[in-house]
Amino acid sequence: MKPFAKRVGEIQPSMTVEMDMLAKRLSTEGRSIWNLGVGEPNFDTPLHIREAAIKSANKGLTRYTAPSGMQNFKDAVVGKLLRENKLAYAPKQIIATSGAKQAVFNAIAAIVDEGDEVLIPVPYWVTYPALVNYCGGTPVFLECTAENNFRLKAEQISKAITPKTKAIILNSPCNPTGVVYNYDELESFAKVISEHDLYCISDEIYEHLIYTKEANISIAVFPDMQERTILVNGLSKAYCMTGWRIGYMAAPQLLAKEIAKVQGQSTHHPSNFSQYGAIAALNGPLDSVLLMKQEFSERMYRMCEVLESIEKVHFFKPEGAFYVFANVSAYYGKKAASGAHISDSIEFCKALLDEQGVVLVPGVAFGYDACVRFSFTASLPTISVAMPKFKDFVDGVR
Repeated sequence: MKPFAKRVGEIQPSMTVEMDMLAKRLSTEGRSIWNLGVGEPNFDTPLHIREAAIKSANKGLTRYTAPSGMQNFKDAVVGKLLRENKLAYAPKQIIATSGAKQAVFNAIAAIVDEGDEVLIPVPYWVTYPALVNYCGGTPVFLECTAENNFRLKAEQISKAITPKTKAIILNSPCNPTGVVYNYDELESFAKVISEHDLYCISDEIYEHLIYTKEANISIAVFPDMQERTILVNGLSKAYCMTGWRIGYMAAPQLLAKEIAKVQGQSTHHPSNFSQYGAIAALNGPLDSVLLMKQEFSERMYRMCEVLESIEKVHFFKPEGAFYVFANVSAYYGKKAASGAHISDSIEFCKALLDEQGVVLVPGVAFGYDACVRFSFTASLPTISVAMPKFKDFVDGVR
């Protein structure tokens, strides 16, 4: 058999997906598992969204649409961006995608050539560097340390720029750290990005999940930024529509046209049902989103309460998204109660799962091995059991 394509062989599986699959397999085998690894809200999709999708199917609205999405979907996105983000787009600048992940892929595929450099702040969402590599680009990592609460500085962007730099990927609120960049920070980033004529892929999937008084701000609102920003968003997180696979991107007009060509030759367009559900979500009330955010805030409090009681675990209290990224490196080089040697975040998570049945995601997946990621999308009863088990685990490390 002839060899597979080199670009496929170099892709590493998503560790967040692998940990979730492992947890589900162990659960089916009879193990008691408390999953704090998956970034998926445990709420049902709101009823009015489900009903809109069912109604569209019953009406027979099941045929192909334009590759870039239905006109009424685009109109709903345009209205949302103007209403909530103070950004004016034309419908032809909107691309409907099969989730925000495809939107990120589309953006990278459309702007990155072989050898182009893409700046990625660390810690990062696991998929960013994988997609840059797949498209022939070179990820350039901007280290954001725990000592600085994982906040990127404009000076770091400036220093990393070379003649090969094509773009930067920003994620605010951030997975995995929970950082939300404020107006002054985003303005300083925008000045550097504009000055050096870079593209900015702005992943705003967690925009509705902010727990501080900071308002969500898109970097596209700053001078000269909308024309160089590819805004990525979706319905998975805020509207509990992970399985619907529906997202969108807003891009400069000429770039949007090129992206539509790529999508037309690949996935064509996302499901009609999902688009109709998304229209109901985008045009509907935010009541369910606000209630869910309130519940997440309570779960975060319970999780952080236990972590604060553990002297050797250090963490930044998240401002947004639904993750806590905690430094557990004080336990590296030691042994768990089971005798397992803990050398890094992977071994830490394996030992925790083996001893206590608690699932976390190793920080190395996000480019920061000193930490592990907790997700508070799990139910409060699950968190109430899992967090004491986590404490028992680390108390047993010697």
